[in-house]
Amino acid sequence: MRNGRTITRRKLGTVAAGSMLAPALMSGPARAQAPQFFRIGTGAAGGTYYPIGGIVANAVSCPPGAACNTAGATDGVPGLIAVAQATQGSVQNVNLIQAGNAESGFTQAEVMHWAYTGTGLFDGRPKLDRLRFIAHLFPEHIHAVVRRDSPIRSFADLRGRRIAIGLQASGARIGSEIILDAHGMRAGRDFTAEFLSPAQGTERMQDRGIDATLTVVGYPAAAITEFCSRTGCRILPISGAEAQRVLDNGPFYGTGTIPRTAYEGLEADVPTLTIGAVWAVRDTVPEALVYALTKSLWSETTRGLLDRGHAKGREIQRATALTGRGVVPFHPGAERYYREVGMLT
Repeated sequence: MRNGRTITRRKLGTVAAGSMLAPALMSGPARAQAPQFFRIGTGAAGGTYYPIGGIVANAVSCPPGAACNTAGATDGVPGLIAVAQATQGSVQNVNLIQAGNAESGFTQAEVMHWAYTGTGLFDGRPKLDRLRFIAHLFPEHIHAVVRRDSPIRSFADLRGRRIAIGLQASGARIGSEIILDAHGMRAGRDFTAEFLSPAQGTERMQDRGIDATLTVVGYPAAAITEFCSRTGCRILPISGAEAQRVLDNGPFYGTGTIPRTAYEGLEADVPTLTIGAVWAVRDTVPEALVYALTKSLWSETTRGLLDRGHAKGREIQRATALTGRGVVPFHPGAERYYREVGMLT
């Protein structure tokens, strides 16, 4: 799949819309042979949404004829085939969900909040009121990456430079612009913005076509891992008054650290800011299906898949499942699950 490719129905063949997914939960021979598809919008290749989406899709799927909920099998939803779709990221995903062109997707917490309330980035636009919350997944970290042999040592050195800040419809772009703005820099005035994915950005840095790549991603991100190993890298710290400015204006942001062990060649832990990655779903997806998806996500079998599948998968924990929701309502199916297990009263 190519970065930024729009999800289409033709791409999946015959794809079930939310209201058509309920038969996947029914029993009986007639239903057993009728696969139902469920789309999860993720992100661009080279980031973290895409590989995590693949693990989650595999965990919640149980195609017709496959063993489900038995030893050695997934705890997926019988008859369901979940598909992780490459997209530009958070902003595109919430728009796809609202339009009914994806049943669900991953998004940064503040993007989901802005989209649902018609504020921030979505100020003046129609509210994306079909969004519903399933779960918080993991914290994403702001990465400001430069070549190891670059003279750039701080954000002040980025003035006048060419910077990859993420794809146009990505949450990475939003996070990058917020961080740069906190450092007193605006695109077109203080730097030249390039709308590139992490993979495209690091490739251009390798060729010295740009000076830095900013992105919001869970470490270790594949594109950055490859770049650091092949070319050598440094990651600029985000701390002090500039970090506090972001925290004061953005309640969904927090402080965090990219450990030196995350990427080859880092000499020390890097202080930075974080934002939660959440799983959103369309309100028209049947309650029974979302209940089954949520239950599958937090099963012991899925726990093993997440732990083994990706370093960030180990941070997807049920204990933090309810963080980052803001004012976006639970999907009734997810809410039912969390009430059953005592996480909501």
